Amino acid sequence: MSTPRIPTQKRSIEKRNKIIEKGFELICEKGYHNISTPDIAEASGVSTGIIYQYFTDKKEIFLEGIRNYSNNIMFPMMSLLEKENIKIDNLEKLLKKMIDSFIKNHTISKKAHEELMAMSHLDNEVANIFKETEFELTNIIVRILEDNNIKIKNSTEKIHIAVGLIENLCHEVVYHKHHKIDYEIMEDEVIKIVVNLLK
Repeated sequence: MSTPRIPTQKRSIEKRNKIIEKGFELICEKGYHNISTPDIAEASGVSTGIIYQYFTDKKEIFLEGIRNYSNNIMFPMMSLLEKENIKIDNLEKLLKKMIDSFIKNHTISKKAHEELMAMSHLDNEVANIFKETEFELTNIIVRILEDNNIKIKNSTEKIHIAVGLIENLCHEVVYHKHHKIDYEIMEDEVIKIVVNLLK
């Protein structure tokens, strides 16, 4: 089998991206172990041979899909932060915007979310993508705060805690939907905790 190539022409890049998108959707819908490379080829409208021109196997497609999905959640939140003039006294309003953005960009189904979480517990490469993305998010927020002259003691640790709280809230609202929890109250409480943490 030949080594997969990284495309440089627009059409080839689009074809590779479509394979990633359709493969990721299919795996999230049907489950990683229930999908084969020919299944991904069929969903993408290409031959299995084309798949192997760009990827070693279905796992590589899945990992690229996870990276894309993680970035699609993270980057809108980062661009929102980078546009703002951040001060301690406008943190509550900014956190509300960030949480709304985070919730809005969790677009996959509950079933797909559960498949990703299951794979993150079963596969180190999947787990590492989530860990790296979360830590990258922490580092970017720390940098943005520093750029806005907001100095926080133990900033990396505190921001990492805050990211975890916000992520947990978003998963609650989008996927878990516990009927006895008032999510407006929960969001207000998370915002208060994060603001107090960063003071």
